[in-house]
Amino acid sequence: MTLTHPSPIWHPFTQHGLGEPIPLIARGEGARLYGTDGRYWIDAISSWWVTTHGHAHPRIMAAIRDQSEKLDQLIFAGWTHEPAETLAAELIRITPDPLTRVFFSDSGSTSVEVALKMALGYWFNIGEDRSRILVMEHSYHGDTIGAMSVGERGVYNRAWQPLLFDVGTIPFPHEGQEQAAFDALEAACAQKPAAFIVEPLILGAGGMLIYPAWVLAEMRAICARHGVLFIADEVMTGWGRTGTRFACDQAGVIPDIVCLSKGLTGGAIPLAVTLCSEPIFAAHLSTDRAKTFYHSSSYTANPIACAAAVANLDIWRDEPVQQRIDALADAQAAHLGMLASDPRVASPRRLGTIAAFDIVAPDSGYLSALAPRLIAHYRDRGVLLRPLGNTVYVMPPYGIVPDELAQVWGAIATSLDDLR
Repeated sequence: MTLTHPSPIWHPFTQHGLGEPIPLIARGEGARLYGTDGRYWIDAISSWWVTTHGHAHPRIMAAIRDQSEKLDQLIFAGWTHEPAETLAAELIRITPDPLTRVFFSDSGSTSVEVALKMALGYWFNIGEDRSRILVMEHSYHGDTIGAMSVGERGVYNRAWQPLLFDVGTIPFPHEGQEQAAFDALEAACAQKPAAFIVEPLILGAGGMLIYPAWVLAEMRAICARHGVLFIADEVMTGWGRTGTRFACDQAGVIPDIVCLSKGLTGGAIPLAVTLCSEPIFAAHLSTDRAKTFYHSSSYTANPIACAAAVANLDIWRDEPVQQRIDALADAQAAHLGMLASDPRVASPRRLGTIAAFDIVAPDSGYLSALAPRLIAHYRDRGVLLRPLGNTVYVMPPYGIVPDELAQVWGAIATSLDDLR
């Protein structure tokens, strides 16, 4: 059912002036979200890319219940607790050796803010005047001020332009135009910026734009030659979405700093981490209190969230998660392939479990008039999809079953017919 009375809630990325219905969800299980009247929707975008194994995974729910009866919250400035220690040790174990330090926060945007502050703090503390940040064209890194500053300028943030700091922008490495991107990065790095931040292999909110692993590796190499810190924003790309646990793994790339969130807890509860190499930590290590890394939030390393993340890592260790990812990737490829020759479909593309294409339309981009029509079409057919303008993408939990995935792609196929 949908709400039948006025609600005081101001929903994110929602234009309430359009009067679109807002379904009232009572519970989730696997890939399904159930309304209060029993109707269900297939969650084909993992509730904004966070739910990996499926909603209400029993092991994660059990970990949350157990931890909630022991320790609910603790100031993390100068204090610690077992779930955080266990999680940090496991994260260090599964990431490359140069990443030795784990800083906790509570969302993807804040993990990016932490990464930027780490990078600038590093150069400041070692006495080098390097403060410019390089970004990739069409990127998106979140909605806080620093995260917006390193993202694409446009409809997402134009009202707050006066608050945003200046950055250097590297062209997106479209196929056949990779050298232009490399040349631009080389020239920008020669000016001694502080860092280059990228979404590895795929730009999410920028339109699900995909570039190959060898390009990521070359960009990392250019930064290394010039001593520019390399920040990988794996908030969306991490935890299997691109086909491997982390997207950087496919390129053999080891960032100086990496941001993780969304699937860190299996999508069950907010948590984020920023991992960095030892030199960055060492630049802040001193008997001089002025060199302290001054960043925190009240809920840094919340014990309940950390317990959920530990359970998620246990699932990765004990269950055939990679097999599920591979099976879903193959199924996505098959469904996308059946639409690829449709003249209304442009640029069909897939990376790991993510499939996307553009609908040929007179107006394109995030504000395409197609988006509200498509969302309504999918919602009426029991599917939760949220196109990026005229870009339709499918990014479901790994536990989605074949019939559910077929329902998703069936709704997509009928939406193309309805466009006529």
